[in-house]
Amino acid sequence: MMRLKLPNGVTTSEQTRYLASVIEAYGADGCADVTTRQNWQIRGVTLPDVPAILDGLRAVGLTSLQSGMDNVRNPVGNPLAGVDPHEIVDTRPYTNLLSSYVTNNSQGNPTITNLPRKWNVCVIGSHDLYEHPHINDLAYMPAVKDGEFGFNLLVGGFISPKRWAEALPLDAWVAGDDVVPVCKAILEAYRDLGSRGNRQKTRMMWLIDELGMEVFRSEVEKRMPNGVLERAAPEDLVDKRWERRDYLGVHPQKQEGLSYVGLHVPVGRLQAADMFELARLADEYGTGELRLTVEQNIVLPNVSNERLDALLAEPLLQEQRLSPRPSMLLRGLVACTGNQFCGQAIIETKARALQVAREVEKRVAVPRPVRMHWTGCPNSCGQVQVADIGFMGCLTKDSDGKIVEAADIFVGGRVGSDSHLADVYRKSVPCKDLVPIVADLLVERFGAVPREREEDEE
Repeated sequence: MMRLKLPNGVTTSEQTRYLASVIEAYGADGCADVTTRQNWQIRGVTLPDVPAILDGLRAVGLTSLQSGMDNVRNPVGNPLAGVDPHEIVDTRPYTNLLSSYVTNNSQGNPTITNLPRKWNVCVIGSHDLYEHPHINDLAYMPAVKDGEFGFNLLVGGFISPKRWAEALPLDAWVAGDDVVPVCKAILEAYRDLGSRGNRQKTRMMWLIDELGMEVFRSEVEKRMPNGVLERAAPEDLVDKRWERRDYLGVHPQKQEGLSYVGLHVPVGRLQAADMFELARLADEYGTGELRLTVEQNIVLPNVSNERLDALLAEPLLQEQRLSPRPSMLLRGLVACTGNQFCGQAIIETKARALQVAREVEKRVAVPRPVRMHWTGCPNSCGQVQVADIGFMGCLTKDSDGKIVEAADIFVGGRVGSDSHLADVYRKSVPCKDLVPIVADLLVERFGAVPREREEDEE
């Protein structure tokens, strides 16, 4: 697997075409995943091919540098940046600056390549909080102080096998121009002071717990260029009453006469043929640009309203492969790689997530989108703790005493301003028994109606 750096999830048709050409060479093993960090992972890569692939990445403006291990992961921003009529700020300049700092302009930044653990960062640009600030180690929340635009800071959000915690206020504000200096100061404090022992206790929140927030803040402040870190603005600019919008489907841009089209990518998995077609659609109907989202979907911006009907009639959008109008359960479905490719995954996730969702939809009608996330192991790359319903892979014994693939079920995660991390609802449910349990859960908690009753009422 090769993971890229794709700040803000922005990519081009040329880059997409190149990645498609890489995975196409690997047959059944070759595929690409849209990840929960607004990024690409390409699969099937063989080691002897890597030097040539790296050269190809550089030629189209991509890099895989510092994208794994104990590094800063892909900087996340608003997938609708620059086109959303309701955005607070365009996040692309800030995520690009952060990525340039982290990788030293794709040359490598050894000063932060050996952190105690991986580290996630996002810049918030919308009231919708598409960027999931509450589960990032550092989140920039847009805020004005004394008439100047900048960001309040949240720190310490993370998900891990033994513990998950929401980000907390650092009681700090930085001007827009100081996004990189404060990131550097926080990373250096974490690098210098963070534990390097038990890897289950090395994420940055453990350091914050050990020091206390005020002491941690003072360590950041002393690493700022001028030794000063301003206190937070009284309020950030995010509307706490905002109802989170669905970006799938057709929506008007701030640019008159243009729309963006959100396309559902089933569990984020794409084949080479899909990617070649996406690149063609981006060129033919848009401006050659695509946006990846943390829900593993893709947004095609800058489509002329006069061309919308033609785009929506394209076979790729009609075959339920990349639909702008997926069903209520499929539209919120997220899944990690699973044990098809990942050595840490305990269970298969992607195919099973689709199968369970489709089987459940045969049993119940759901009145609103329900976000279901799957992760193959406790590392929770599928972020089950932020889902309405989450499934974490495990093994258990079935009724015959046979060891089978199973899942712990989580319920109650929320995203947005009233964010909340899910709690365990039921442990060690054999995967083969999930469909009726999920159907009942949807009826009990999410207003679903059994299909039989729906048909009787008609």
